[in-house]
Amino acid sequence: MSLRGVDELLPLEEWTYKLARSAATGVPLRVKLGLDPTAPDIHVGHTVVLNKMRQLQDLGHTVIFLIGDFTSMIGDPSGRNTTRPPLTPEQIKVNAETYYRQASLVLDPEKTEIRYNSEWSDPLGARGLIELAARYTVARMMERDDFNKRFKAGQSISVHEFLYPLMQGYDSVALRSDLELGGTDQKFNLLMGRHLQQEYGQEPQCILTMPLLEGLDGVEKMSKSKNNYIGISESPNTMFAKVLSISDDLMWRWFTLLSFRSEAEIAALKREVETGRNPKQAKVMLAREITTRFHSAQAADGAELDFNNRSKGGVPDDIPDVRLAGGPLGIAALLKQAGLAPSTSEAGRLIDGGGVRVDSSVVSDKGLKLDPGTYVVQVGKRKFARVTLI
Repeated sequence: MSLRGVDELLPLEEWTYKLARSAATGVPLRVKLGLDPTAPDIHVGHTVVLNKMRQLQDLGHTVIFLIGDFTSMIGDPSGRNTTRPPLTPEQIKVNAETYYRQASLVLDPEKTEIRYNSEWSDPLGARGLIELAARYTVARMMERDDFNKRFKAGQSISVHEFLYPLMQGYDSVALRSDLELGGTDQKFNLLMGRHLQQEYGQEPQCILTMPLLEGLDGVEKMSKSKNNYIGISESPNTMFAKVLSISDDLMWRWFTLLSFRSEAEIAALKREVETGRNPKQAKVMLAREITTRFHSAQAADGAELDFNNRSKGGVPDDIPDVRLAGGPLGIAALLKQAGLAPSTSEAGRLIDGGGVRVDSSVVSDKGLKLDPGTYVVQVGKRKFARVTLI
């Protein structure tokens, strides 16, 4: 397995031992990744970890794609400065239905073990949950960075939030995992799995963390709630255009974490750009690769043609970045505040004439309101802005 892009692999000596034992005995390692179905789609940020899972799968190890239908009802506090609102069982069911199908665009479905953590979490019951909670201390729980910061800031922490890392850790016990993968924000939860496995007399899992992929805005991690994402089931034209909208600096981060090109190829391409090659050409290569992966080479060809036809070269290399407060914001007010229209009435006329696009889609509704997030807004053929609503 390549360690390209990996943030941490802990403890490395234990992982080396597990690999050697697996090779000697022919018994594959059990590799776990859990995703809570908090939104109906998987985005390319998720594939940073899924791609690493596929590498392990191709090496013959058992990959477990765990859908956190139980833990979703608690709400993961990782990286949160407020209590995350839990989802309803109905929302979770709808979201979970798409996860396996979309994950199969990256993982080999015939070699993937699909599990739901309600299988063992629901039967645990109140008595089992109390016994589980007794295996960890409040002092250790408060060492968690986001809990610690919220406590010091006088922000509320609900008791049920302490249950999330316990239940995620218990997943590792139930699955007897040898390795668990996750984003860097999941390190506390992954280490909880190691602790609980030892508490239950199991050999502790190793943990592998991958960096969090910044979204289209280049600042926040990719998230559907921040609208800075590319869903892996989005249309080829939308996917291609969104990749082209990222900044030149962010492009290299995406090449490292998303591209299947070798590190040597990427380094050579970066040198070419630094010595005069148009960075847009490199970005087109990345957009074609990602669109081809989730659709086809033919779809990528069509998306590139559409992109070029729409704006005679598409989104320019250097478009202004505009940050606006007060989202959700009506599209007419956004155009005026972003300097793309002189007034809201003129913005309305531009919309009526079909001259306004948001993330490559024509806006036909003057009543459209945009939630906080990052959008590439186009007026006519030549006016562009990357607008971030906060």
